[in-house]
Amino acid sequence: MAYLLWDDQVAWLLDPADGGCLPDVFVEETTAADWQVVLDLIEEEGWVSEYAEGDAVLPLPRAEAVLSRPAGAECPSLRVWPYPGVCAIFRFLGDEQIDFDVDLRELQGQERLDVLCGFLTVMGRRLGKSVLLFPEGGGTEPLLGFDIAADRVRVMWTQPDK
Repeated sequence: MAYLLWDDQVAWLLDPADGGCLPDVFVEETTAADWQVVLDLIEEEGWVSEYAEGDAVLPLPRAEAVLSRPAGAECPSLRVWPYPGVCAIFRFLGDEQIDFDVDLRELQGQERLDVLCGFLTVMGRRLGKSVLLFPEGGGTEPLLGFDIAADRVRVMWTQPDK
């Protein structure tokens, strides 16, 4: 099932040549319990993952352990591959927001778009929250995302007139 159509709806939106390859994905108003939901989901779905603190690759910890690290400690990262060749990189910057990056170069074409949409949908439904993709470096208007109210992934940004 196609969530969005690559050629008709988003090829122009997810073009890595248009200002950045690593858009930011956010889930707002979260808690450590929400982070744990994501960690549990990774294991339940059987997604390949790699948790690292600096150069050390470690077993996936509990969310409260990661989020309670001492001030000044290096920010851990979690790489998740929901599909071979498609990686999401989570950063544990705080419990109030789940944030991760995806690489647009890995998300070209309908098949890879479907992977992204499926990933956002599974996360959003499990968390009961919207999962929104913004341009690299932030922005005030999401490009697309899982809209919890609509229970689907949708394009949220309008292409400017050329």
